[in-house]
Amino acid sequence: MISRRDFLQAGMAASALVGASGFGNWARLAARQALTQDRLLEFETTGNVTLIHITDVHAQLEPVWFREPEINIGVGAQRGLVPHVTGADFRRLYGIEDASPEAYALTHDDFVALARTYGRMGGLDRVATVLAAIRAERPDALLLDGGDTWQGSYSALKSQGRDMVRVMNALEVDAMTSHWEFTLGIDRVTEIVDNELNFPFLGANIFDAEWDEPAYDPYTMFERGGVKIAVIGQAFPYLPVANPRWMFPGLSFGIRQDRLAEMVQEVRDGGAECVVLLSHNGFDVDRKLAGEVPGIDVILTGHTHDAIPEPVLVGRTHLIASGSHGKFVSRIDLDVRDGEVKELRHKLIPIFSDVIEPDRKIAALIAQERAPYEAEMAEVIGRTDSLLYRRGNFNGTWDDLICNALIEEREADIALSPGFRWGASLLPGDEIRREDIFNATAMTYPEVYRNEMTGETLKLILEDVADNLFNPDPYYQQGGDMVRVGGMGYRIDINKKQGERISDMTLLKTGELIDPAKTYVVAGWASVNQGTEGPPVWELVENHVRRLGTVSIEPNRSVKVVGA
Repeated sequence: MISRRDFLQAGMAASALVGASGFGNWARLAARQALTQDRLLEFETTGNVTLIHITDVHAQLEPVWFREPEINIGVGAQRGLVPHVTGADFRRLYGIEDASPEAYALTHDDFVALARTYGRMGGLDRVATVLAAIRAERPDALLLDGGDTWQGSYSALKSQGRDMVRVMNALEVDAMTSHWEFTLGIDRVTEIVDNELNFPFLGANIFDAEWDEPAYDPYTMFERGGVKIAVIGQAFPYLPVANPRWMFPGLSFGIRQDRLAEMVQEVRDGGAECVVLLSHNGFDVDRKLAGEVPGIDVILTGHTHDAIPEPVLVGRTHLIASGSHGKFVSRIDLDVRDGEVKELRHKLIPIFSDVIEPDRKIAALIAQERAPYEAEMAEVIGRTDSLLYRRGNFNGTWDDLICNALIEEREADIALSPGFRWGASLLPGDEIRREDIFNATAMTYPEVYRNEMTGETLKLILEDVADNLFNPDPYYQQGGDMVRVGGMGYRIDINKKQGERISDMTLLKTGELIDPAKTYVVAGWASVNQGTEGPPVWELVENHVRRLGTVSIEPNRSVKVVGA
């Protein structure tokens, strides 16, 4: 029996025979695409500088399923612009054929059928193969990691990020910036940066709060291809808002636009002919920043998990978005002459794990790092009849499953689950292993609280999160996606002002409107408050899945969106 890789790589040569083969439509589709490693890696090398960008891996060492969002709403000046274009509109915008490999990698439609056709994506051993191919053509290419690397899996949680640090060291990263790294706690981050990391940990916008001094190197200078290149790091600016401040006391963050402008001028004065911002701001923040701060040639953007197949140009600044979970690697070739970028060529390389051969050395290292936890991770907890995914402005089915578990296990009326963007998908019929549950929950503040809240408080929470997501000024978009809600429906008008977006809050089990003065039992997790007490969320989800045996999630129509 041939493997999926062998079959896909048979390509066009097999297409004439497929009609009589009995393999069915998916086989004809795969053969027609001629999906090969050479095709994925083909690139017309140009210029004298190559950048390689990967971001938001979220500790996924091995290939995963990951469904791109169906809903990604832009507001204000961002309305209708990428990355706020999804599905068929996205495919039309970029000339992507329906049901093609690119359609599977970049959009959500027909995800289950296409996933079964094209297989999982990512895997850092496959990424290593891509890196080796690029470096064979351009040995001095710069590999830059946009952060959210050390968090998001069972093995990363248990090893406190050690597995990811060792693998990224082996991939020979040249510099990184950060976000969720700090949820390991400042002591662990300091230990890694000082003793374990083989490359710079950059953050021009991270300051010692007491002394108002830079806490980390703001940039690093490289000479590649006869060109001086400055890489400036920009960590997630809203860490103390989105994550627990008490985990990294003494640090302050922020966009610090003036500080960035100073750093750009400083590196230019120091001879930099090419300025790269390695950013974890999020795409809309970086788009605004590009228009406000001159002198940046390339922004390698992260945090919002957007995968965009072409650069977005703002003035003379190119924005590059490279997706998440190891699904993509961006290659950017630059022709830098006379102190400026004359030409830029870019390719967003999809990491089809059944097509790209794994690098043996990195595969062995990954196996070594996972080995102490393999038995626990592999234990089957249940099975799913539904596609489980998390990504989009509102509830995904993974979030619905978590909310159902919180309500039942904590005997609550309503459940609140944070709008995280990380978390791999599962296909209908898949086993749910412990590792899969941790891929959606693995973090250092997992306690599930059970509180009483008034209807008024619930509305304030929803309004606050909605403003983080739908404020028309990107600089005030300080969180992830909308908080996921179980047991309650509501209406949201994204174009209203803060305090006026949420209405028609309804308790689903009775159909009654939420009373602002009445108290409700609410279960939630990932509170940023220190001292939160309760069992870890993965324990409750595991208990819930074991009890069900097979999970089936009904379509969630409890949120009515107006103005999108």
